[in-house]
Amino acid sequence: MIREMVRDFAREEVEPQALEHDRDEKFNLDLFKKLGEYGLLGITISDQYGGAGMDATAAAIVNEELSYSDPGFCLAYLAHAQLTVNNLAVNGSDEQKSRFLPGLCSGELIGCMAMSEPDYGTDALGMTTSAILQDDGNWCINGRKMWITNGVVDDEGTAADIVWLYARTGTDSRGRPEISTFIVERGMPGYKAGQKIMDKLGMRASNTAELVFEDCIVPSANLVGEPGHSIRHMMRNLEIERVALAAQAVGISRRCLADMSRYAGEREAFGAPIQQFGQMQRHIGESWAEYRAMRAYVYETCRVMNLESGGQRLDSDGVKLFATTAAKNIADRAIQVMGGYGYVGEYVVERLWRDAKLLEIGGGTLESHQKNITRDLAKNPDPIEE
Repeated sequence: MIREMVRDFAREEVEPQALEHDRDEKFNLDLFKKLGEYGLLGITISDQYGGAGMDATAAAIVNEELSYSDPGFCLAYLAHAQLTVNNLAVNGSDEQKSRFLPGLCSGELIGCMAMSEPDYGTDALGMTTSAILQDDGNWCINGRKMWITNGVVDDEGTAADIVWLYARTGTDSRGRPEISTFIVERGMPGYKAGQKIMDKLGMRASNTAELVFEDCIVPSANLVGEPGHSIRHMMRNLEIERVALAAQAVGISRRCLADMSRYAGEREAFGAPIQQFGQMQRHIGESWAEYRAMRAYVYETCRVMNLESGGQRLDSDGVKLFATTAAKNIADRAIQVMGGYGYVGEYVVERLWRDAKLLEIGGGTLESHQKNITRDLAKNPDPIEE
């Protein structure tokens, strides 16, 4: 039922605006808020707070279906619904959930997650944004966050309503950084948006921005959990992020496969449809096999994923490693099959090719997944024989 609902929404409302908003590098805020009316912004959140109370499979379905038409718009959805809302629902206090989740689920509030910095991305534990406890019990935060999806929400550069912020609050006895989480609200002194990142290769329909914290004062009530205890839940929420990004790859691949297959049946060369030529058959056949493989891997990983306890890093890394590169390759083949038509925006696949590249970088680079998988299997090879 949710697939049918989101597919209809994407076809009727997301598809018609996708080319324009990609070309103009503009986020469709009004359309985004409609996702709240459908209950999608809180897809994994208890109905107690206005959510739909569903699981990782439902989240994957939404990401797949939206990405079939507009992966950039979907990326804004993922940053809000998985990186911010799901994070808060799993890790926030009852008071924090009651205060923020209803507005986030309805679309009244737009959220983002801030981890990466100008000089630190994959090396998240190297972050330098600091939070210092003041004598009055408030926290003073200083630093900059970079590449933040939904960091701004409009063309005027209005900062996100809610930032799920990771900051360094100390160093433990072994010299490891202690990372803490804060909920920063728009209007808090010292919090502002920096530059909006323009001229991106892809995902242009979502806003990417720098966020600046200069002596930003955050009350103790907005500290999530205990100081220095955020590394575990930071890594745990990366699992649903990576599966959701892999689901976006499924949507991109399905659209590219549909378009190239249809085109190959309509386009003629040398008196025959080009689908009768072996070169085209190879592009379509390999794309079908890779699409089906990634789809099975994504939904099998979702089937066993527990959003509260985590423990699926091996497969959340594995499915993103495989699916994202396969999606880019399938989009590349679609352009090749469609020739000059595939190279222009009106025929969609060139945009999907550009969007797919981000999936190999955001939410963890391919290289980080290769490292994690190798390390996890070295510690415990049993999954190989399961």
